Amino acid sequence: MASIMFTDSTTARLLPFTPTGKGTVFLGRFVSPPHVGFLKRSSPRTLSLHISSTPSPVITAAMATDASAKVIDGKSVAKQIREEIAAEVSRMKDEIGVVPGLAVILVGERKDSATYVRNKKKACESVGINSFEVHLPEDSSEQEVLNAISGFNDDPSVHGILVQLPLPSHMKEQNILNAVTIEKDVDGFHPLNIGRLAMRGREPLFVPCTPKGCIELLHRYGVEIKGKRAVVIGRSNIVGMPAALLLQREDATVSIVHSRTKNPEEITRQADIIISAVGQPNMVRGSWIKPGAVIIDVGINPVEDATSPRGYRLVGDICYEEACKIASAITPVPGGVGPMTIAMLLSNTLSAAKRAYNLQ
Repeated sequence: MASIMFTDSTTARLLPFTPTGKGTVFLGRFVSPPHVGFLKRSSPRTLSLHISSTPSPVITAAMATDASAKVIDGKSVAKQIREEIAAEVSRMKDEIGVVPGLAVILVGERKDSATYVRNKKKACESVGINSFEVHLPEDSSEQEVLNAISGFNDDPSVHGILVQLPLPSHMKEQNILNAVTIEKDVDGFHPLNIGRLAMRGREPLFVPCTPKGCIELLHRYGVEIKGKRAVVIGRSNIVGMPAALLLQREDATVSIVHSRTKNPEEITRQADIIISAVGQPNMVRGSWIKPGAVIIDVGINPVEDATSPRGYRLVGDICYEEACKIASAITPVPGGVGPMTIAMLLSNTLSAAKRAYNLQ
């Protein structure tokens, strides 16, 4: 077998969707399957699925495959979530006169980071959330970044703080992220939030956005998780590790495949559910996939394509052309997990604002 190289990270910035009772945003409808209604949280960790009067079978990881897998349309789901968030933001403004605020700190001139920040600002505007930005030069000191964080920590109009990663090499990422107060850690990277996520009987204030979006897609498409075998490919702090913890909370039996794993193909082929986030284009081939598995592809990888006006196209970690003939359901790239990441960030910001004012 050809050698496989893992990076345990994704090439793009991969940013929760934490329920807070009546303040939770729910999907009213979605594209596929056509007759599954919205999902309702009955407890912080349990989702109840409501079926409409014209039932359609929910997707399960053990179902027989069609000629082509169901497409898990993250773009459509995220659009519905943003519409619900906009309604909640408007209600909050009308009831208590408060508008949620998200602050983003960008250090340096990386074009990809600038693009991500710009997209987040546009997303905030689309739902009525106020956005704040501090853009510091590449050679800024770590203390200057900490000062910016401190200012937003103390600002009551800011309910969520996001430090755009990666940071310049002379800065200690851990020191920067730990400085964000836990009540405004909408990225979910604070060690107290991660620690609570890892512990049974504890609930984090926020969960990292991308893995939370992955689990939310599984729930909203009626994918059964409890008792299933799940494989997470990649163990980054941003996606892989918290995704594995979330799957454990859903009572899946979880394995993590990483750069030192022996026989990754064999392990992955046992999975009913696969979440891949390693940043290696088309690494997971059809031979890795169990018939009927459900696949969430977090990877966003550019590959050369002479037929594209840009000279490249985006693909995931999963070889889509092969996987869609074997899996029961799969997220596309682009249009799968990516839109959900920003939707979860907006949802976390809304939850933070509601929590600050004890608003249900």
